[in-house]
Amino acid sequence: MDDPRVEGNVRTDVDEPLPFPFNQRSFCRYEPIEKRVAEARVLVVDDLLRDERDVSDVARRELGRSLQAHLNRERQIATLAVENIVNNINRLVQKPQTQVAHISEIKEVAEEFQPDAIVLSGTLSDFDYYSLELLDNFARFIRGTKTAVLGICGGHQLVGRSFGARVLTLDNLEQSERRQRKLYEYQYRFVRISAPDDAIFCGIYDRESGVWQDYTTEARILRVWQNHGLQLNSVPEGFQLLATSYLCRNQMMVRRDEGQLIYTVQFHLEKSFEDWYKSHKLGGTRWEHPNESRDGRIIFENFLRAALEHAGKVQMACPTP
Repeated sequence: MDDPRVEGNVRTDVDEPLPFPFNQRSFCRYEPIEKRVAEARVLVVDDLLRDERDVSDVARRELGRSLQAHLNRERQIATLAVENIVNNINRLVQKPQTQVAHISEIKEVAEEFQPDAIVLSGTLSDFDYYSLELLDNFARFIRGTKTAVLGICGGHQLVGRSFGARVLTLDNLEQSERRQRKLYEYQYRFVRISAPDDAIFCGIYDRESGVWQDYTTEARILRVWQNHGLQLNSVPEGFQLLATSYLCRNQMMVRRDEGQLIYTVQFHLEKSFEDWYKSHKLGGTRWEHPNESRDGRIIFENFLRAALEHAGKVQMACPTP
């Protein structure tokens, strides 16, 4: 008798494999999130436009009567961006101390607060909408600070610009040439680690611990949230490329010159806890997103530990290859 599950010598009752070869499970492991960082003082910097003092003549000319609406949108996004970053710190550090400052006051607040680490938020507007004075003041600060820095998305681009890289669209045009119909890298995307022995990837070689995703330990791949239409055209002098992708090459970099420790990421590593909370509120589960987006969370934790080591407060123990 012919077997109805066989057509042309091929079984039809076998599920087709997923296109991505790793982590092919029908379940998600429960994963408690431990606060492994004892304490840290972190300055969180709001990099979005605040009011008309921060904008350029280009912004005034192009936005015209819609300028105030644009600034209102910046403030709305800034609230969410800062909240996400602070939420990460609070969930990763046993005794966190955080201070929020706008990019225009970063120097003064950093001198007063004396943080162990500085985290730069993302941005919304093209940088030619920022006043040149604001950008130049930030550049002077970031080129001189000895406090460990983490730049996220627009913060990554601001750091790159401050050290001589150009900020272009994803199709390599000047920002002013592509205000509309920009190409965006959006949602969860895969990024390939190019320097797996860097401290920011602490634990990647310790496969028995199960901290990283299977695809991270087996193929040096990160699964991270993307939401950007701009990119750095190059890795500035003094920086090392840490991760890359096909659509946006410069995904992650580090600087360890002249007593500095500056990590920057093009993606939004701070998204996991936001997704976790909102997913639950909307009827999802409490474990879905922390597991699926744990790569960003681990990088954030490793940055905090590296920052504390840079400040001379802890010694960062990490498995080595």
